[in-house]
Amino acid sequence: MDEFFSTLYFGFSVSLAPANLFACFVGVLVGTAIGVLPGLGPVATMSLLLPITIKMEPTAAIIIMAGVFYGAMYGGSTTSILLNLPGEASSVVTTLDGYQMARQGRAGPALAICAWGSFIAGTLGVLGITLMAPPLAEMAVKIGPPELVALLCLSFLLVIQFSGGSRPRATASALLGFLFSTVGLDPVESTPRYDFGSFTLMDGVGFAPLVIGLFGISEVLISLEKGGHMEVFKGKIAGLWPTRQDWKISAPAIMRGSFIGFFMGILPGMGTIVPPFLSYSIERRISRHPEMFGKGVIEGVAGPEAANNSATAGSMIPLLTLGIAPSAAVAVLTAAFLTHGVQPGPLLITEHPTIFWGVVTSMYTGNVLLLILNLPLVGMWARLLTVPYRYLWPMILLFCCIGTYSVSNNPMDVFLMAVFGFLGYMMRKLNYPGAPLVLAFVLGGLFEEKIRQSLVISRGNYDTFIAHPLALIAWIVSAALLVYPFFLHEKKKQSFPLEEDE
Repeated sequence: MDEFFSTLYFGFSVSLAPANLFACFVGVLVGTAIGVLPGLGPVATMSLLLPITIKMEPTAAIIIMAGVFYGAMYGGSTTSILLNLPGEASSVVTTLDGYQMARQGRAGPALAICAWGSFIAGTLGVLGITLMAPPLAEMAVKIGPPELVALLCLSFLLVIQFSGGSRPRATASALLGFLFSTVGLDPVESTPRYDFGSFTLMDGVGFAPLVIGLFGISEVLISLEKGGHMEVFKGKIAGLWPTRQDWKISAPAIMRGSFIGFFMGILPGMGTIVPPFLSYSIERRISRHPEMFGKGVIEGVAGPEAANNSATAGSMIPLLTLGIAPSAAVAVLTAAFLTHGVQPGPLLITEHPTIFWGVVTSMYTGNVLLLILNLPLVGMWARLLTVPYRYLWPMILLFCCIGTYSVSNNPMDVFLMAVFGFLGYMMRKLNYPGAPLVLAFVLGGLFEEKIRQSLVISRGNYDTFIAHPLALIAWIVSAALLVYPFFLHEKKKQSFPLEEDE
């Protein structure tokens, strides 16, 4: 216990340093604004900030990126309640009851319970990181390249399984991400691959042009196609404090949502989208008045908002202990670590304790700052939604170009950003998910490297991939994930047989 408090004291001494505290404030402020405005989202925004943070001190740079990530979860609820349009995909469920509460004159309590629920869930999630990450990191040190190959394969399959929509489309996106990750010099033999004679591509496809184009530019194109028109709920926002009855109903939902979100966030592929839906369905199932859900019940807001915020904390555990990104936003955070020469994973705590504990404790501080920012500034965030989109999209495009160019001062990167922007637009029109592509792109190089390391160590013996029990279990689960959709399809066919002609 003494060691626990001493490490927390050390972490807060790092995160409360003026430069790091300011970085945390800027991160959560930008994250909240991005969550409020339907548009870029945390993935593209973090990608835009990545070039800006290159010259920053590593701890401050990663703190600001993490602040954007979990800050966006707070801001997304504002548009869901006032606009009936989720600022973030994870806030989709909040629209069901949040907007109905606003129409009933209860926008204030709805916004307040979102802020308090997010604060409680986020704090509990960070406490979970503090308690679970060190022992998991010690276990992860014993994981060799063959076991990591099996875990990475399982991660990819989970992402495809839970990405939503068509699994073949998700698989195609992931394979495309793998293909992009192979561009450049071979990691072992340094042989050029798929560079088409371009010096830019010889170094590989840049992360910034890919993600900014895939998410930022495509979002602008989609929004312009829709007309970029938004109508904000005009009702008065008052009573920014839930009643005692509201707390009585919401408190159990917040605790359940925190638990569900944290442990589901750890699983690759779940991200912050699945946990709110599961939380909402559980709250509706155990409720004494399920027929009222969708008509403005506060537990329908409290549970999902708690789930998506605790999921952000849970998704940090695979990154910090295994070096695996379970979602697209965490993949960008992985790129931030690597940009500063820091390898996230089992050795992070021992090799870079300042960064590890500084980032973890900054999340405690960030949750407090978000609570302070969200409650008094609800009116300001609501006015921000009235800015016409015709003024926003040129600024977004400008920042996308500046952010991409500033990474390596290469005009070719801006061209690549435009290409990936068109690709992202076409993928969204054809319902191909972008997250599997980004995750496969970020982890594809590591996957290839570990496969080749394993074969070098075993002298070409493929049995090494199933020699360890952990690897064998991961392969069995992966096989089950591959077979399950076919089994489900056959079961549906048996349940609904075609009528035979007489």
